[in-house]
Amino acid sequence: MRYFETRGPVNPQKNYVVSRSEETADFIERIKNGRYIVLFAPRQTGKTTFFKSALNTLATETPDYFFIQLNFDTYADLSLSDFYGSLYEDLREEIENTFQRQDNVPSKALKNFLDDTKLTNPFSMRRFFNKFERFLKNRKVLLIIDEFDGIPRDAVSGFLNALRHIYLSDELHCPYSVGIVGVKSIAQLNYDRSISPFNIQDDFSLPNFTLEQVHELLSQYTEETGQTFTPKVIEMLHRQTGGQPFLVNRFAQILTEESDIPKTETIRMEHFLTAHAQMLEEQNTNITHLLTNIRRNPNFKRILMKIISYERGMKFSLDNQIINELAIYGVIVRGTDGMCEVINPIYQHRIMQAFSPLINGFEHDYFLEDTDFEDYLTPSGYIDLERLLDNFRDFISRVGFRILQVPDTPQEFVGQDLLYTYLDQFVRIVRGAMYLEVQTGRGRIDLVIFHSGRKYIVETKIWEGEKRYQAGKQQLMAYLKLEQAVEGYYVVFDHRENPTPLVESETEGNVRIRSYVIPVVQERPSSATSKY
Repeated sequence: MRYFETRGPVNPQKNYVVSRSEETADFIERIKNGRYIVLFAPRQTGKTTFFKSALNTLATETPDYFFIQLNFDTYADLSLSDFYGSLYEDLREEIENTFQRQDNVPSKALKNFLDDTKLTNPFSMRRFFNKFERFLKNRKVLLIIDEFDGIPRDAVSGFLNALRHIYLSDELHCPYSVGIVGVKSIAQLNYDRSISPFNIQDDFSLPNFTLEQVHELLSQYTEETGQTFTPKVIEMLHRQTGGQPFLVNRFAQILTEESDIPKTETIRMEHFLTAHAQMLEEQNTNITHLLTNIRRNPNFKRILMKIISYERGMKFSLDNQIINELAIYGVIVRGTDGMCEVINPIYQHRIMQAFSPLINGFEHDYFLEDTDFEDYLTPSGYIDLERLLDNFRDFISRVGFRILQVPDTPQEFVGQDLLYTYLDQFVRIVRGAMYLEVQTGRGRIDLVIFHSGRKYIVETKIWEGEKRYQAGKQQLMAYLKLEQAVEGYYVVFDHRENPTPLVESETEGNVRIRSYVIPVVQERPSSATSKY
C-alpha cells in the first residue's frame, strides 16, 4: 500500500501523488518550443517531484530528447575552477547514466571526446555542448539543473551568460532547452545587481494544490483502503493549508497513519480538529523553515503583523526587498487585489504564535479576585463567550497604560495579541479547539472555537474608520450565514487618541452579532502630568 510522503521527492510507485496534468502539459510544451525555463518556488512545494514527473511523461511521449539532470546543492562553497571541474564530472556521469537508461552505449568517438574534455570556464562549457551535440544523431539535449541557487556566486554571471549566448545563437543548439529549478530568483542570484545576464528566461509558476487536487490525492488513499473522508474534512484541509503540498501531505499522514482511526471509520471533523491541533504545535521541517525564515530579519515581524492586522494591507511589490524575500520564503503571496496575503491560516497561526511573548505579564490580571476561566462555562457546560469577552474588555480597561509593557510586541498590535493569547489559554483549559479562519489573508483574524459540539466565531480587527467598521460587521454576518452559525463576535481595537468604547448587539434573521470597540491606551501618562 502506498503512503503520503513529506520527506523528499514523491515516487508514484510508493506514494500518493497529485498528477498536475495541466501544469505538466504546459511545462512539456515549453520544452518542445526550446524555451529556457526558470522554476523558482519555496522549499517543499514539490518542484523536484514535478519536473521528474514531467520528464518521465516527455520520455514516454517522444524519444527525441537526451536528458541531462544536474543538482547544484553541494556547489556553493567551490572556487570557480573547482565549480567547472565538478560540473564536468557530473555532466559526464549523467551522460553515461542517460545512455544506460536508454539501453544504449556511447560510441568510442564520444568516449574519447569525454576523456579528452576539461571544463575550466564558461567558454569551454559552450564549446563542450557544441561538440557534444554532434554525437547525438539529431536528438535534442534537455538540461535540467535542480537546486540552482547552490551555484557559487562568482560563477553566476558567466554561467548564465554562456547559456544566454547559446539560446540566442543561430549556430549553437545545445542545450536545446534548459530548466533551472531553485528557491532564489535569478535577480537574487545576480549579486552585482547589474542587468540580468539571463533576460531570455521563461518563468514557470508551480502553484499550490487546488481543492480538486487535494480531493484527487485523498481519493487515491480511499480507493486503496476503502477509508473515506467527509467532504467538510477535505474542504477544511485545503482551506487551512492553502494547498501547500507539504502541509497537505503532513495532514494526511497524521489522519491516516498516526491517529489510530479504524479503517472502517470515516475520517470526520473531530479527527481533523485533533490533527489540526497537532499541526499548530509540532516542529516539522516545513514549520522549522517558516519560523527560521521569518526570524532572519527584524523588519519581517512588523511587516507581517501589518499584513495580518490591517485590512487596507500592503501592496505586493517584488521591487521591495522585504516583500520579495517573504514571497521567496513562501510566507506571503499576491492577493487577487494585488495586496500581500499570508499564504495560509496555519502559517498565520504559527507566525502569531512565534511573535507572541511567552509571558505577557498579565496572566494574573485577566480576572477579578476569586474568578478564573472555568467560571465562564454555563451550567450546561457550554462556553459563555459573551461574558468571556465582556471580561476581556474590562481587563483592557483595568490595565490601562500598562498594556504598553507587553514585551517585544509593537504597540499597534498589542490588543489583538492579548486577545489571541487570552482565548487560546481559555480554550486549552476547557479542552476545546481553536483555529484561524482567514478569509482574505489579511486585515481580519477570524478565531473559530470548537467546544462540546458547538462552534464560536470571533473576528478581530484594528480600527480603520467607521466605514470599515460597519463593512466588517456585514462581512462577519455573511460569513456566519455561510457557516450556518447563529452567533458571532466582532472585536475592534481602537488606537485613536480619543477613542469611544462601544458594545452593541445586532440581529439579522436568526443570526446575532455582538460587537466591541475597545480603546487601547496610546502612551503612558507623562511624568510632568502625574505631578499635578
